[in-house]
Amino acid sequence: MPQRVRVWPGMAEDTTHQLADGTRVHTRPLRPDDREKLRNGFARMSPESKYRRFFSAPSSLSESTLDYLTRTDGWDHVAIGAELGDDGADTSYGIGIARFVRLPENPAKAEAAVAVIDEMQHRGVGRLLLGELIKAARAREVSTFVCYVLPSNEPVKSLLHALDAEATVRAEEGVLTYELTLPEATADERDATPMYRLFRLAAEGLRVIFRRVPGSDPDERAE
Repeated sequence: MPQRVRVWPGMAEDTTHQLADGTRVHTRPLRPDDREKLRNGFARMSPESKYRRFFSAPSSLSESTLDYLTRTDGWDHVAIGAELGDDGADTSYGIGIARFVRLPENPAKAEAAVAVIDEMQHRGVGRLLLGELIKAARAREVSTFVCYVLPSNEPVKSLLHALDAEATVRAEEGVLTYELTLPEATADERDATPMYRLFRLAAEGLRVIFRRVPGSDPDERAE
């Protein structure tokens, strides 16, 4: 029997959305019994997409990583998964995932990441997941996401310049660390919000690196 988890504020048990191209997508909190969906979705990602998500390109997820990624507590560690929602669609794999993990030293901040399998990129899945993640974060008193960008990533650095008035940036260990204040935006406003554009780019192909991403085993991550 599938294991049910407590649903926290800001997270519906199962929500159906429609992408711009008409594709129906289900989003819901990740559960421990989603291991195979996560494993199968990861197998559909290119090495470059894996690198963006894990800061390395492992051929598969280890059992300990799958344990960590699927055993969330719904408060300090939140993960939202997406799968195809059309009638008869193959739901043996996930098409995208968004998660944040609260920083223990500062509960108002969290490291965040969004990943979408290659065949579903550029279709609005990243934007959808980011919107759900921000909604969940704000319901849990998280006001800031932390992300990491390679210094050579000029397109994303240019985008982040728009956040100078509200974001802090520092260089450490070969990457740029940005702290981004979460917007309180309606769906119509999201495209105009620089942080939404940043995370959408992260999910849709540019190299935004989320270093120390939750779930990466030390032996699977390039330091």
